[in-house]
Parts: sequence; structure tokens; C-alpha cells
Amino acid sequence: MSRIGLIDYGMGNLHSVQRAFERLGAEVLPVDAASAMAGCDALVLPGVGAFDPAMQRLRQADLETAIQRSCAAGRPLLGICLGLQLLFEASDEGEATGLALLAGGVRALPKVPHHPIPHMGWAPLLPATASPLLPADHHDDWVYFVHSYAADPRDPAIRTALVDWAGTPVTAAVWQDSIAACQFHPEKSGPVGEAMLQRWLDWVATQ
Repeated sequence: MSRIGLIDYGMGNLHSVQRAFERLGAEVLPVDAASAMAGCDALVLPGVGAFDPAMQRLRQADLETAIQRSCAAGRPLLGICLGLQLLFEASDEGEATGLALLAGGVRALPKVPHHPIPHMGWAPLLPATASPLLPADHHDDWVYFVHSYAADPRDPAIRTALVDWAGTPVTAAVWQDSIAACQFHPEKSGPVGEAMLQRWLDWVATQ
């Protein structure tokens, strides 16, 4: 059984994420301080809300450096929704610097007539670089999105899935070394999301 540290900085739907992992047999440990990471096999960084307040709260809790050191040591991390965006260097949404674990920025979705922002609802994933999170045969899976921004990685090869936004493919998920992240909500994506989290847990168990 993997011990998953769920990072609690006051800006995530922790309950639904925790329940999703517990249904899969994982032990979920709350992480609200750097010291709580010690017993974790992997970390999950959820998030809903705005970029700048999220980074402010991570810094106030002394979690920013702890997360960076954890990833540098090779401990797996899964970002969800805003948690994906925080992994990058900066965002159009604010002025704060991000965790800078992934090179690139986060861009506002382009405004297109008849396509309301935020992009909200179910959409199919489009193929990109295969990964343990999203193997090549899972790119048509439908998942649930709520977002107004999307990551723009400096290296496009780290994108493991895309989603169509008004005719333009934007980042839906990334994978680099021990870091995985989803712009969508796997914990709200039914059996597809559950299978995705299980694949990630299976990978964590091999590390």
C-alpha cells in the first residue's frame, strides 16, 4: 500500500481527492508542513482558485522549498488542476513566480466567440507523448475540466495529453521524470479518472 501525501495549503478539494485514492487502497496522509512529507512515498498537489494566492499560501506554510527538494530527490508528485499550473515558472493569471519544477509558463485560454471561459465540462483527451499516466491507447478518454488557463511547456514533449479548445489543442496533462500533472480532475472523471489514478499508483509502487 502506497502512502500518499496530500498537500494541504487551503486551496484544494482535498476530500474528493482523498476519497478517490482511498478507494484504490492507498493510505492518504495530510501534508501541511515540510516535516509531514517524511513518511510519504509520493505527493499530490491539488488546487482550485488563483495562481498568486496559491503560491502565497505554499510559501507561508514553508512548503515551496520542501516540494522542490522532494522532487529533486526523485519522489513522485502528481499535480491536479491548479496544482499543474503551480509547477511551472509563472502564469498570465498573476505576478508570482511558480514552483519552477517544469520549464515554461501558463497562458490564458484565448477568447473565442461562442466558447465561454472557463472551459468547463467533459472533453476527450488528444494524443501526445505516451507516459505511465496516459499510455498511447488511452488518448480518447473523456475527462472533466474546469479551467481558464493552460500550461505552455518550453519542451512540448512533456505533454502527455492535449484537449481541444475552440479548435486549438492545449495542454491537458504533463509528465517529466517523477512529475505528473493533470489540468483536468481525475477524481471527478468517473471510471476513466479512477483508472488513471490507479496507473499512477502502480507506477509509484515501482519507484
